[in-house]
Amino acid sequence: MRFPSGLAAQLSLSFAGGALAVPAFAPLYWWPLALVSLLILFVAWQHAASAWRIFACGFFWGLGVFTTGVSWIYVSLHVYGSMPAILAGLATFLFCCYLSLYPALAGILYRWFSRRFTPQPLIGLLVLMPACFVIFEYLRGWVVSGFPWLTIGYSQTPGGFIGAPLAGYAPLLGMFGITWLLALSVSLGMLLLRSSPGIFVSRRGRIATGIALFAMWGAGALLQAYPWSENAGPPLKVALLQGNVEQNLKWRDDQRLPTLANYFEQVKSTQAKLIVMPETALPDFLERIPSDYLDALKQHAIGTGGDIVMGAPVIDRAADRNTPPHLANSAISIGTSATQRYDKRHLVAFGEFVPPMLSWVYRWLKIPLSDFSPPEGAPLPMNIAGHTVAINICYEDAFGAEIAWQLPDAALLVNISNMAWFGDSLAPWQHAQMSQMRAMETGRWMLRATNTGATAAINEKGVVLKSLPGFTRGVLEVDAQPLKGATPYSRWRDTPVLLILIACLLLSYLLREKSARKI
Repeated sequence: MRFPSGLAAQLSLSFAGGALAVPAFAPLYWWPLALVSLLILFVAWQHAASAWRIFACGFFWGLGVFTTGVSWIYVSLHVYGSMPAILAGLATFLFCCYLSLYPALAGILYRWFSRRFTPQPLIGLLVLMPACFVIFEYLRGWVVSGFPWLTIGYSQTPGGFIGAPLAGYAPLLGMFGITWLLALSVSLGMLLLRSSPGIFVSRRGRIATGIALFAMWGAGALLQAYPWSENAGPPLKVALLQGNVEQNLKWRDDQRLPTLANYFEQVKSTQAKLIVMPETALPDFLERIPSDYLDALKQHAIGTGGDIVMGAPVIDRAADRNTPPHLANSAISIGTSATQRYDKRHLVAFGEFVPPMLSWVYRWLKIPLSDFSPPEGAPLPMNIAGHTVAINICYEDAFGAEIAWQLPDAALLVNISNMAWFGDSLAPWQHAQMSQMRAMETGRWMLRATNTGATAAINEKGVVLKSLPGFTRGVLEVDAQPLKGATPYSRWRDTPVLLILIACLLLSYLLREKSARKI
């Protein structure tokens, strides 16, 4: 693959390559484009003549991904956060610039390591380059509460018209492991395409490379058939509610009673043993919801022999009046089982809390309930409807290692979300795709109840079995299969992948430049 020598052409191609990755994700699932996108980035890294150019190419590649793929942030800031259009556009662009620093810095790490320790060119291509890319993808999912959205590994979830073979590795290595395998595949592909300068690939070497690729992808396809979990009893009838309450109406006083009536009607329409409402479905703090309303919901659940999970904000008032109350974004169960509560732990920066020294943001963001705080201690699953259920709220299902905290005890995963903040955009489908990955990693069904979509039932293989159309009101009933057993990922989480990345850096250091450059 030839790469242009002019700076403007290099940056334009890098930007286009980044944008090309977005259709690889939901709702299109054109995952081969993820490989093409990464190929453009890696070729740019190898052909950049200076540290500045390798940084710029990585940065523009990131801009292509994020300005195309997460432009829906503008909707939440301007349409629902009341930020002026110009400032919302600028804030969205600056956020995309921040995210673009990660592939840019990954390129700098690759160049610095290559210049400082000079690994053999083949080792640099096959070992160092994929590792540097994944290291900074991992950091993007961790720094400042993390934003792992559109990490390349998500492109391997089931969907679209082309099967995703590497999905079989999810129960073993998780999403970041799949990201590393995709990056390694691109490096191997560069050998086949002879697009890596300084490396001569013999015919025998190309055959070996092709065999390695076939083995990697073939093993992934075969692993998808392996049963990592087993049935933990008969299927459970579950009802997932989608209230379709407009975000600009959600917290208005005159809409409070109609919203409560909306959800009560949906609850009464189903006899499911587990009924799940979306995040903050109750449009006020739990203590302000009429007690007779809650009693009526509880009586319905008792009548079905099951439980209801409600999303609502909760105030925990301190005994000392001088101590500010603790606000939590919570899921509360009522019904046959004892009342239980799960508080959201992984909060969204600027949406649910404002980082220290940035309180001035409140002048622009008129987002209600943006001063939550996380609970202490490890999360515990709920014992409801006769099963152990792991609850996660909205953005939390973007973090595979955190979902695995409640495994292997939990037989089902339940996500409650309110994606109305982002309008009719790619965001709900991208978010549902992350739930697909969590299901594959843990070997559990993921049941999603959302306000406006995507409300869906996803099986342990990551397949969306049933879903409701977006921006419609409805009840999705499904016979969900509780499962037991622990996948390797649910036991070890991201530790194996981090060890692989460290080993790659160490190997690149140990196998430094020698005279031979021929396979």
